Amino acid sequence: MTATLRDDSSGVPLYEQVKDYIRDRILSGEWTIDHRVPSENALVGEFGASRMTINRALRELTDEGWLRRVQGQGTFVSDTRTRIELLEIRNIAEVIRSRGAYTSKPLLHQTAPANADVAEALEVAEDAEIYHSRLVHYLDGLPFQLEDRFVNPAAAPDYLAIDLAEQTPNEYLMRAAPLSEVEHRLEAVLPTPDQQVDLEIGPEQPCLLLHRRTWSGGLVASRAWLTHPGDRFYLSTRFSHSNGARRDRQSPRPL
Repeated sequence: MTATLRDDSSGVPLYEQVKDYIRDRILSGEWTIDHRVPSENALVGEFGASRMTINRALRELTDEGWLRRVQGQGTFVSDTRTRIELLEIRNIAEVIRSRGAYTSKPLLHQTAPANADVAEALEVAEDAEIYHSRLVHYLDGLPFQLEDRFVNPAAAPDYLAIDLAEQTPNEYLMRAAPLSEVEHRLEAVLPTPDQQVDLEIGPEQPCLLLHRRTWSGGLVASRAWLTHPGDRFYLSTRFSHSNGARRDRQSPRPL
């Protein structure tokens, strides 16, 4: 069946219309990761376009990360979710900028009394004054990560002075409280009502929650809950094993 395109008066180049058509198939879930895209010949027939037009659309979608082309096999839908290394501590702004436009929205940045769980995590007295921030990080205008962080004032006394719209907590803490130890724990969760609002998702959208605790010297510097919509990123890691000389590198697999 021939694809329906805009008429010539729309001013949208045909190759862009082809790109929009393919992106729509991917975003709707009709074409899933590793789905084989119709061949150039098939797309030429479907759109009534020249091979040059179809080739340009596929080439640009490949450059933008939507597709991957395998010589001798065809063109396939790529995994457009952002990869995050589980064993690395990277500035979330840099991770997002590697895939698109980064923006953020601070929701909270203030002092707060440490409840029992936070006090235990930060190794401070219950009800001790600590710093609490909450913000959403966006990739191309879509919520990518909800960061809920408690900071130990003894490790980072000037934390509340930073402008979260201009600097991420990670950027400040990496300078003010250099890492000496990190603890990570990962779990799959369903979003709370507040998280649904902040992440602009429904109640049935699975999320990946990364628990992170960091130390600087002998102090626990921060405890963070990093919640991500599960369809927008995946985690991976690579490590060598000391028993044996061989080290094989495998492609990262989505969780």
